[in-house]
Formats: sequence, C-alpha cells, structure tokens
Amino acid sequence: MRQAFPPANPSEARATRPKTGWLAAVLLLTCSACRHYADFTLPALAGGDPGMTFAFEPRPEPVLSPGPGWDSHDALNPSVTAFARGIAPTLFNLYSGFDGSTWRTGLATSGDGVQWEKEAVILSPDPLTWEGSYIAANGSALAFANRLWYWYQAGPKTSPRIGLARSWDARSWRKEPKPVLDYGPYASWDERAVADPYVIRIEPYFYMYYLGQDRAQRQRVGIARSGDGIQWEKLRSSPVLELGGPGAFDENGLGEPAVWQSRGFYWMLYTGRDNRENRRLGLARSSDGVRWQKLPTVFAGAGPWDSKVICDPSVEVTGDLVTVWFGGGDVASPDENLHGRIGMGILRPARLKEPQ
Repeated sequence: MRQAFPPANPSEARATRPKTGWLAAVLLLTCSACRHYADFTLPALAGGDPGMTFAFEPRPEPVLSPGPGWDSHDALNPSVTAFARGIAPTLFNLYSGFDGSTWRTGLATSGDGVQWEKEAVILSPDPLTWEGSYIAANGSALAFANRLWYWYQAGPKTSPRIGLARSWDARSWRKEPKPVLDYGPYASWDERAVADPYVIRIEPYFYMYYLGQDRAQRQRVGIARSGDGIQWEKLRSSPVLELGGPGAFDENGLGEPAVWQSRGFYWMLYTGRDNRENRRLGLARSSDGVRWQKLPTVFAGAGPWDSKVICDPSVEVTGDLVTVWFGGGDVASPDENLHGRIGMGILRPARLKEPQ
C-alpha cells in the first residue's frame, strides 16, 4: 500500500465500548468470522536450487509516464496480463493514475511490453457506494475464463478494502456491489486495512496475496484463497511475511507483493519501506506459498527518475524469462505525488553470495 495509516485512538475506542460484556462481544465477532478462515498451502514444489537468486536488469528510462489529465501527478502500480483481443494476444496494463485528489485505474495496451498506448480510464471510485471518492485502483489483473478479472483497492484512504470488477472486452466493467475481501476481526493483523492484492490462479483456486494493517500500524503480507474469486477464506496463520529488523530496508512496512512460480520455487517480489520512506524491492521464496524465506537480494532504483522509490511490481513469466513492470519515483513518500512513472526490467537467474 502506498500510505502509512494513522493508528486508531485507543482511548476513543474504549470510550465507545461498554465496560461490561466487551469480551463476549469480541468472542462473538471472532466466532462469526471463523468461517472465513482456513489452514492451507499452495501445491508443494520441489527441485529448487537453494543457492539461486535473481539479478534485476531494468531499462534505464520509464516505459509509461503521467499525462495531462487523470494521471497527471502519478502513474504507478502496473498490473500486466496477456489477453486476447482479436486474433493475437495483447498485453493489457491496468495501471493507477493520480490527479492530485483521486486515484483511478486506466488501461494501456502493448505488443512488446515497452511501447504502451494509453486507451481510457476504466475504473473510478463511486462516492455513492462503499468505494468513496478517493481510490479505485492499486489492483491486480488476471485473464481467466475469457474475461479480465481485476481485484482493486477502494474506500477511505486510511481504511481501504478490496473489490472486484470483471470485463469481457476491457472496456465495459461490472463491479461486485460489495468488497470481496474485508477487514479481519478485532485485534487481528489486518483489522484496520486490506489492500495491495496480487492474485494468481492455480487450479482449482485463486490465491490472493495482500497487505494487512493492524491497530499498531504494522503493514505485512498475508494470503487468502477462493474458488470463485468473490468468496475468500483467509489463511489462519497469516501474516506470511514479517517486517525487517531495525535498519532493514523493510523495517517501516512491506506490501505490494508479486508472486510467481519458476525453477522449483514460488517467488515473491515485495515493496519494503525504510525509516526514511525510501522504497525498494525485496525477494523471498517458498516451496508451499505460505512459509517464506527472505533472501538478501534487494533491488533499488537505477536512475534519477526512480532514485527514491521502486515499488508495485507486476510479473509475467514466459519460459525462463521473468519480465517485471514496476512503479518508480524521485520523492520519498509513503503514498503519492512521487512524480510516479512505470518502468520495466528483466529478472535473470544468479547465484547467492552464500547458499541459504
């Protein structure tokens, strides 16, 4: 998520809760949410080389920049997927644009992932619904069953939830009327916000990696699964990725995960925020999609335009090639007005300095 949220005022929360019966109310709330939790893993993978990591080779210049209108302040959060339009599959980029007050989702298309043509705004927040007026963006696109699926972040800036929109042609979109992923119960790790969805499909489930924020303002990554993309059950043992220690590049928060399979592992690129709000990308791997090992590999911006922020990864895997689109900026900020642009790079296999 691109912002650090203010913590709730504990005294204010106590003042609104009855002095008697509060424990029963908490237990009732917790029990009512139990049906939305489960214990699971992704299908187990084997054969990965424990001495392997990736090296990142970014292009020196951005491939998509802000325009004069709805994305005039920032163009960030690319979500790239291949989708058939006509005869040949086209790369569709559902990216987030900020005009100084509102985040929207726009569509750009490309044949090679480098040259992009902006087409239109496809999603705007509806202030007459749960979405409010701040954001309908920062999402995850997936081509499945001849449709484009887009899980996106909406709601108040300090407490977003995750919705779903679908389209047959990338032009007309139908939103689900309610959020499809909501806050967790009282005192849970995602009690205050859920955001940054990244969805992959491994039959028979969708798996969503997402950011959750608790009342202490800690932002971490968890996972949920769904058979239909609408009804989700969260992993009971989430979060699956914890903050780094003092001085780490992700000590102040982490989120914006991108997950893929290759070379005998699940891999995750994720955004880490340090104590000065610089953002870089970390790398983790897993054999089951739930138990993750952070690697010492950290990627920083390579040019002036992304010198302070590199974030929002989206990946496409073609054979041994892993292509990454990412957001970048030259202002260290946790939310917006970064002079945000979208870059592209390639992940190539490399050796760890010390086998893990």
